[in-house]
Amino acid sequence: METAKKITVHIPENLLKKAQKATGLGITPTIRQGLQLVAAGRAYGKLRQLKGKVRFSLDLKALRKDRT
Repeated sequence: METAKKITVHIPENLLKKAQKATGLGITPTIRQGLQLVAAGRAYGKLRQLKGKVRFSLDLKALRKDRT
């Protein structure tokens, strides 16, 4: 595990309970997972901006023949 930083966070109790119920984890792992999702959200947004802008030149029939 990389270096950790201890913090104090004030969050609504019902939000924490909902998040813990969704993850099935304790407080610390739930908070970590939420922060990872926030960090990943920007990357997902950038990928969504590329939708329809990247062209692929694939021959689907040839790819399917490779499977058999």
